[in-house]
Amino acid sequence: MTTVAKVPEAEFETLLESENFLVVDFTATWCGPCRVVAPLMEQLSTEFSESIKVIKIDVDKDKPLAKKYEVKTIPAVLYFKNGELVETIKGVSPYEEFANAVKANI
Repeated sequence: MTTVAKVPEAEFETLLESENFLVVDFTATWCGPCRVVAPLMEQLSTEFSESIKVIKIDVDKDKPLAKKYEVKTIPAVLYFKNGELVETIKGVSPYEEFANAVKANI
């Protein structure tokens, strides 16, 4: 069972306002590197389930949202704390980098 939901733009804005810490994986179905990052996002969601919410945004379906946050390459993982962007990790990275970004900001 997946712990990371694909979220449309309208729902994203609600989550951004309601979640203390939101991790957003900008992805696309055709993106090979995104498939490498996907299980890392699942692991992140499971490990930090008490303190963060992890979601996916499909850049093909929500282009205005990708443009708003200047996502030009994918995968791109954006970290929001209390609605404010606090960190961005672009491309494939080791799990520790994703987890350390959470630890540094929660």
